[in-house]
Amino acid sequence: MLVHLPHFVTVEDLTVEQTLVLIERAEEFKAGTPAPKLSQPVYVTNMFFENSTRTHTSFAMAEKKLGLTEIPFDASHSSIKKGETLYDTCLTMDALGVDLTVIRASENEYYQALIHPKADEHLSIGVVNGGDGSGQHPSQCMLDIMTIHEHFGHFKGLKVAIVGDITNSRVAKSNMEILNKLGAEVYFSGPEYWYDHAFDKYGKYLPMDELVGMVDVMMLLRVQHERHAGDANEASFSAADYHAKYGINKARYEALKDDAIIMHPGPINRGVELAGEFVEAPKSAFVEQMRNGVFMRMAMLEAVLRGRKLGGLE
Repeated sequence: MLVHLPHFVTVEDLTVEQTLVLIERAEEFKAGTPAPKLSQPVYVTNMFFENSTRTHTSFAMAEKKLGLTEIPFDASHSSIKKGETLYDTCLTMDALGVDLTVIRASENEYYQALIHPKADEHLSIGVVNGGDGSGQHPSQCMLDIMTIHEHFGHFKGLKVAIVGDITNSRVAKSNMEILNKLGAEVYFSGPEYWYDHAFDKYGKYLPMDELVGMVDVMMLLRVQHERHAGDANEASFSAADYHAKYGINKARYEALKDDAIIMHPGPINRGVELAGEFVEAPKSAFVEQMRNGVFMRMAMLEAVLRGRKLGGLE
């Protein structure tokens, strides 16, 4: 069985079976399974309106490996700067023959207007969400769970801590949902002023030092200063204090179980969430996450290619 999707914008609607099939497919690509042969050209554009290194480049690499033709897009020189709406930019791409677009935008759920056009609108381009504001980050979530599965072989009963700037993190929101669905036990920690008790339905908030010795996965989040406009806590933020209270330092690294892994979506604030000496340490999965991102994004893109019958795929 292969997954077929018209768009890939959120993990909320994925079934457990679809999730596991996508992981298996990504692992196959990583093991050297050839990409499906396209009998017709497929054109894709990556429209990133927020800065990105990993996600943008990883999608570009995944597209290359799948044999897609990338049509360059420069957000800083696009007509968005003249006031064009995102819908009209996508309408332009659609009219020019672009089949798929990967989008990162600062507005939560920007994709709703694109995948549910009004009665007088006829947009037919496929949309893959590269991150929407503080909403969802499906490709990061999927590569994260691929990395966990690759290390442990299962999810049932695994203890996963999500630590840091949780309220502002699309990574946290995507991961807490899907980890619950897969049977993992989720815990939270970090500054309480960046924790919303609406997340209590997904897991339990505990002090950082209670979690370190008990969890299998320590998922650290970047402190997202760019999303703290109007947050009174931003003015008093101290990188050193944060690291002392919530970061992985030498003592906490050594307290982690021998088989535990540290994860981080990047970019890492060295010396804040994670001491620089542990970024590439044996318990750190950071580099493997980045590597896995290419293969998981291949699996996600393939699901949309098949769902839209692009490139001759069924």
